[in-house]
Amino acid sequence: MAEAEPEVDEFAAALAEAEAEAGDLGLVDLEAEAEVPEEEVPVAAEEDEDPFDGEDGVEVEEHLKDAVEGSLRLKRLLSRDDDAAPGAKKMKVDPEKESRIVKLMAKWMLQNDQVVRHVLEQSSVQELDEVLASTYMPDRSNTWKSPGELLGGYMSDLRQRKAPGGYGTDLIGAAKFRWKLDLPKEQELRKLSHKDLRYVLDNYDGIGSIDDVIAQATSTAHDEDSLQATDALPTAEGLSTMGRFSRLELIDPLADCAVFGDANLTFAMRLASHRKSLGHVGRVVATTFEELATLRERYKEIDDNIKMLEEHYAEVLHGVDCTRIALDPQFKGMEGTLGAVYYNFPHSGAIQGFFDGHPVVNWRHENLMRLFFRALRTFVKEGGIVKVASNAGAVGVKYYFIINSALDAEFEHTETVPFLQWHLHRYGRSYGDKRDVYKRPDAKKNESYNAQAAERDMVYCFRYRPTGKTLGKAMVRLPPTLKTLMAVTDGPFKNLQPAGKKTMAENLHKRFVTEVSGTHVG
Repeated sequence: MAEAEPEVDEFAAALAEAEAEAGDLGLVDLEAEAEVPEEEVPVAAEEDEDPFDGEDGVEVEEHLKDAVEGSLRLKRLLSRDDDAAPGAKKMKVDPEKESRIVKLMAKWMLQNDQVVRHVLEQSSVQELDEVLASTYMPDRSNTWKSPGELLGGYMSDLRQRKAPGGYGTDLIGAAKFRWKLDLPKEQELRKLSHKDLRYVLDNYDGIGSIDDVIAQATSTAHDEDSLQATDALPTAEGLSTMGRFSRLELIDPLADCAVFGDANLTFAMRLASHRKSLGHVGRVVATTFEELATLRERYKEIDDNIKMLEEHYAEVLHGVDCTRIALDPQFKGMEGTLGAVYYNFPHSGAIQGFFDGHPVVNWRHENLMRLFFRALRTFVKEGGIVKVASNAGAVGVKYYFIINSALDAEFEHTETVPFLQWHLHRYGRSYGDKRDVYKRPDAKKNESYNAQAAERDMVYCFRYRPTGKTLGKAMVRLPPTLKTLMAVTDGPFKNLQPAGKKTMAENLHKRFVTEVSGTHVG
C-alpha cells in the first residue's frame, strides 16, 4: 500500500456521532497500564504470558509460533484495554524509567499530558537519559502541533540518527556500517574484484580479522565450470558488478518468490514477465490485502491482471496479512521456500485527522515492519533476499523502521538502491485504498501517485542470514491505551466535549483491534 496523507473514512461518521452525543455520555476513568521496559523497543506483554492461550480457538503449530507470536501478543494487549474488571492483570512498571518520565514531565510542566507520557513510555532508559541531558523542551504554544506530536518527532529523529542513512547506500557502504569498518578498510574493499568482494561479503561475519577473509578470497581459485550467474565476470570491478544484480533483479531462478500488498497486482505482473524472460522456473506468489470483491470495485482491470499472472504460472492469493502469514492456510507448506520477497511502499492505512507521524497512530507503521520481518523468518530460505521499496522521507513507515526491523529478525541490510535505478520500477502504483476508485494507476506517467518526491524513493535490500541462535520475543511498539486516547486534544479530538472524546476514542481503539486482527479498514 502506498504512503498516504490522511483520508476521509468511517471516522468522519464517528466524529459526527461523537459531537451529537456529547451531552449524553459520561467518561469512564480507566486504569493506565505501564509497559515492560526494553532498551530499544518496549515489548507489548509480560514475559510469563503466553499469547497463544485463548486466541479465538486458533491452533498454531510449534514451528510457526515465532512467526506470529508478536502479532498475537499485540492483539491481546489491545483487547485487554477493554477489560476494566477489578483485579485485571496489569503490566509491570520499571522504576528507573518511571522516575525519568516524572522528571521530564515536571521539567516541561506537562505532568498531565497523557500523550507525552505515552511517547516517553515508548522510549528506552538510555533515550530518556539523552533527553534529560539535553535542553530540549516541547513547544507548548505551537499553533500546529501538540506537545505529544512534537515530542514524538523529536524521539524519532533521535533514533533515526543512530540508523544507517536512508538514501542510496552501496554494498560496501552498508558493510562498513554493519561491521564498523574504518576508511582504509572501506577503500580496500572498493578495490576488490567481483570474485573477491563476493567472497568477503558472503563469508565475513564481523567477527575476527577481515584481513584474513580478504586473503582467503584472493587465494581462492575461480570455478571455471560454474554455471551460476554469481560466478560470472570474476575479474571485473567488484562493486559495480555486484550492484547490477540488485538493479537487474537477478534472483535465484529456481526458488519461489512472494509479493505482498500489491493492490492492483501490476508489480507482480512486472515481476512475472521478468522472470519468464530470464527462463526462471520458480513461481511468483502474488498477494493482495483486500479480498477479490473489493478489488473488483476499485480496479476494473483486476480480472485481466489475474488472468495474465495465471498464464505466467503465478499463484494469486487474496486477503493476505503479511504479518500473520503463519496463520494463513494459503501459506501452509511454504515454510523455507521463498528465495525473494517484495513489499512496495508499505503503509498501515491513513486515519482521518492524524498525520502519519503522530504518536497516536505511528506505532502501527513501525509494528507493520517489525511483524512483517519476523513472520518472514519462517518462510524465507537462508540467503533469500527481501526488498522493501519506500520513500526515504516517509513519515509513516520511516526508513529506519524498515532497516531496524530487518536487522532484529536477522535480515542483513545489503544495500539501498534508488528506486528509479531498479529494473522493476515501471509498474502502476496505487494508493491501495478506496481512493483508487477515482485515481487510476498510470505506469507511464505515474500521475495517480504524486504524494512523494520520486527521487527520494528507495529500494531497501536485505538478505536472510540466520545465526542459529534463539531470538527473544518479537519487539513491538506499544499502542496508546484507551485512557491515553481519551486524553488526546488534537487531530479528530480537537474541540470535542469529554463525552464526544470518549466515543471517538472507543471507535479508534476498536479500529486498532480490528487492524491487528488482520482486517483492513479504509
